[in-house]
Amino acid sequence: MAQRRDHVVGAPAGERSDPWYWLRDDDREDPDMLAYLEAENEYTEAMVADLSTLRETLFEEMRSRIVEDDSSVPYLDRGYWYYTRFEAGREYPIHARRQGSMDAEEEILLDVNRLAEGHDFYSVGDRDISISGRYLAWLEDTVGRRQYRLHIKDLVTGEDVDTGLTGVSSVSWSADDEVLYYVENEPETLRSWRVRRYRVGSGEPGEIVHQEDDTAFYTGVGRTTSNAYNTVYLRSTVSSEMRIVEADAVDQPLRVFLARERDHEYQADHLGERWLIRTNHDAPNFRIMAAPLNGHADRERWSTVIAHRQDVFIHGFDAMDEFLAVSERSDGLRQIRLLDWDSGESRLLEFDEPAYTVMLGENLEQSAGTLRFVYSSLTTPTSTWELDVASGERKLLKREAIPGGYEPSDYRTRREWATARDGTRVPVSILHHRDTPLDGTAPLYQYAYGSYGFTIDPSFSTTRLSLVDRGFVFAIAHVRGGQVMGRRWYDDGRMLSKINTFNDFVDVTDHLVAAGLVDGDRVFAVGGSAGGLLMGAIANRAPDRYLGIAAHVPFVDIVTTMLDESIPLTTNEYDEWGNPNDPEYYRYMLSYSPYDNVAAQDYPAMLVTTGLWDSQVQYWEPAKWVARLRATKTDGNPLLLRTNMEAGHGGASGRFRRLEQTALEYAFFLDLAGMASEG
Repeated sequence: MAQRRDHVVGAPAGERSDPWYWLRDDDREDPDMLAYLEAENEYTEAMVADLSTLRETLFEEMRSRIVEDDSSVPYLDRGYWYYTRFEAGREYPIHARRQGSMDAEEEILLDVNRLAEGHDFYSVGDRDISISGRYLAWLEDTVGRRQYRLHIKDLVTGEDVDTGLTGVSSVSWSADDEVLYYVENEPETLRSWRVRRYRVGSGEPGEIVHQEDDTAFYTGVGRTTSNAYNTVYLRSTVSSEMRIVEADAVDQPLRVFLARERDHEYQADHLGERWLIRTNHDAPNFRIMAAPLNGHADRERWSTVIAHRQDVFIHGFDAMDEFLAVSERSDGLRQIRLLDWDSGESRLLEFDEPAYTVMLGENLEQSAGTLRFVYSSLTTPTSTWELDVASGERKLLKREAIPGGYEPSDYRTRREWATARDGTRVPVSILHHRDTPLDGTAPLYQYAYGSYGFTIDPSFSTTRLSLVDRGFVFAIAHVRGGQVMGRRWYDDGRMLSKINTFNDFVDVTDHLVAAGLVDGDRVFAVGGSAGGLLMGAIANRAPDRYLGIAAHVPFVDIVTTMLDESIPLTTNEYDEWGNPNDPEYYRYMLSYSPYDNVAAQDYPAMLVTTGLWDSQVQYWEPAKWVARLRATKTDGNPLLLRTNMEAGHGGASGRFRRLEQTALEYAFFLDLAGMASEG
């Protein structure tokens, strides 16, 4: 039980008592706080001690499905074939390339295993190869805060130079090997805000070419697919803006592509003598427009390439010399449309399964007549294909291998539609083993996210087989707040409509139970980050529906966090959640805030995880939430908090170590379901 210490959180619309506010420590050094987190970790391990054998079994089982010496599908970029490979028994990837063909000698760009030696946490962030192919700019994080350090490696001599520049988030070479654009973050809020043009070897941070003073916007740098332009992309929740400069004009200022407007989001890429633009101007689900090279700043000179459709959401595109490949979503499924430039005709790629996802792959050579795409479903392992666009011939380049054997016919997938309490039909993707009947006897593992317009697609995962093979039904609830049914789906699950996200999740549960598909006494709910907010909300609002809940890095103290502009992400997210300095939003957010609505009632068994160095959801949110739950709830069900003391928002680094948390979660649920003894 954490100590209580009097503290009042003030706001224009009211004050709130927060006796566990003391658990917040920006420096992560307070001995009382650290002792509390360590005590919770010890308590968690004690409570699950009898599950150690099952956890180890699950871990080894999941690890056994990973090809330890695997390699990605190589892709061509400016004369080199790039790929990533793993070596047996090693945690981290090796990034490599070969010139001209895959028969050429391998050049190792980064051996992350060697770089990670001596670090409890290690992550390589953004990387960019200079246009000449000689230099690699890359970023490293040894803490987990996603505040990266910039390195530049000479790929001819092998010399790697630590520039000493820290707090970097993205990098992009100009056409000159000596000039690099990078984004630096604000030291306190960690917001990516300033772009510098760095001259290699100068010893100086570089001139500032853009500083984003609107705190609602984040900043990133890149290049067009053609490599002709360097770009600066500025993004808020509801607006965006691009700035461009010719890649070889290393002394010229950036130009605004199109001035930002409230509620207008756009992205552009360069192809030949025109720009292609994805835009939601007068098109909530987006459309694709074209503009002349020097006419991009005047929207009157834009022309329609792919028109807006009420029932189709456009995610993005790859612009090629002979065709345009569009990533779009209709009826909840992500698909690819091909438009032939010469004929003007378009067609969808067709697939057989009822629920799947297909996305654009690496298509960096605009002159290519082929298209890479990646297909996956709940039963089909991730598969990389190459399509000859002219002939229609498809070539399978790689399908994810599952050591020990995997037979898709052993599994069943289906799409359900649950009717929410306001009459909205919510899609649900379901996976189960063929020997698990959907007759109301099987336990349910229900997952959702439901924020930022991010859609959880029905794609393949080897880890979840460990539950499905033991008789669980796995379901993804495509709740509002995501974008599975288009932009309206997102708008209906944010700001003053956020409660729809929570209601959808509970209503999906009720539908699956009432339809007799799953066992209503053994329902488990899972979500992370903003999905952890969803978990906290349903725990307060519908605790009787769930036997167990897992909330990973959960965003549960939404009002206090959104009142504090010094915390990373806050100001950028007013258009997602609302600004609690406004009394209307304050009251609405307070009505569902998981931390503020903990009640003297029975709660499900709960597993809560966090990372001490998390920069996205600060560790103190789940810590405070668990402390309040312990002091308030009326049941004797397990409540476990596990803090990774070396990691951030993404959890442990390394492909095997991160399986440990999944094994803990699955063992926890199997035990609650009465299935732990089944192994």
